[in-house]
Amino acid sequence: MPKATNSPIDAPLRRRVLIAGAGLGLTATACTRAAGPPHPGAPGPGSGSGPGGHGVRQAGVTTPRQSTALLLAYDLDPAVRGAAGARALKEVLEAWTDALAETREADGSQEARLTATVGVGPRLPALLGVSAPTALRELPSFPGDRLDPARCGGDVLVQLCADDSDAADETAESLTRLAGETLSPRWRQSGFLPPSPDGGGTQRDLLGFRNGSANPSPGECERWVWTDDATYLVVRRVHLRVEDFARLAVHRQEEVVGRRRSTGGPLPGGPEHAEVDVFAKSPKGHYLTPARSHVGVVSSLHDGGARMLRRGYSYADGPTDQGLLFLAFMRDPALFTRVQRRMATRDELNGFTETRGSALAYILPGAGPGRPLGADLLA
Repeated sequence: MPKATNSPIDAPLRRRVLIAGAGLGLTATACTRAAGPPHPGAPGPGSGSGPGGHGVRQAGVTTPRQSTALLLAYDLDPAVRGAAGARALKEVLEAWTDALAETREADGSQEARLTATVGVGPRLPALLGVSAPTALRELPSFPGDRLDPARCGGDVLVQLCADDSDAADETAESLTRLAGETLSPRWRQSGFLPPSPDGGGTQRDLLGFRNGSANPSPGECERWVWTDDATYLVVRRVHLRVEDFARLAVHRQEEVVGRRRSTGGPLPGGPEHAEVDVFAKSPKGHYLTPARSHVGVVSSLHDGGARMLRRGYSYADGPTDQGLLFLAFMRDPALFTRVQRRMATRDELNGFTETRGSALAYILPGAGPGRPLGADLLA
């Protein structure tokens, strides 16, 4: 398939370029709950009409992870602010909604399993003079962060996930073109799932450990991830010192992470998805899961059971920069702040990580007939 050009595109070409089909989750027909979760306790895909009379939710949140991800951040043009800016952004989101909805007619639309998930950043409501969602605030600074401003923030954030990276790239080109002069690209970051050496199960990160073993169940997502039809996304670009970590003996790696490398199971024993009691001790009074291990520090038991849905990917931007594209969805970003502050002071894994990029977005309710993306925010 040829890459999209920078010339104006008509609807037929847009259907060919944006090959995501019914998986985009931007229309009522696209946000249906798919087949069961990939393992017991894992979240299923996003719902178009959720429990309790929910409306439409965007896909790409509780959707099972695809092979690749592409994150795009845009800034609102400085020339458009206030009511004029709100009208301009509304036109862009309407164009995005229409273009993405048209892909349902494309041939092979299911093959790429592409989802597009759109959110807005903390400073955007004030720039437009509209009411901000309750929990949409800038993340605080955290000890140990080494943030590159060019890889942080953004007024509009788009997550594109697909089993074919070309599908995401071509969709990104089309969305950027449709944004015109209203939105200018700020940063982009691609990610991937490393091949699983043991076949199936929760995918491993570049440190060799399973990532996402303690994700919430579908029922827990209703409590801890969704707020009606919206949610919040935290993005962190975390550089990993892979070679330094690899020099540790396996038993020491397991002590740092707090899980078995081979199975992903808890250190005290049990299958990967067994609940981990991080407060359990041996008869001699030693914690069975080291208190300064990653699992010991981030456990939901420290937060009254509150959970975030992690949907991360690995990234590799050359031989000296590879790591984790941390993507986590939650109903209140204050949860992430609490967990990150504990990690900054207690987590032994910090010796092998350095956060270099960061962003927060309010993920908009999904689009439906006569209700484009952003309809509530920009009403």
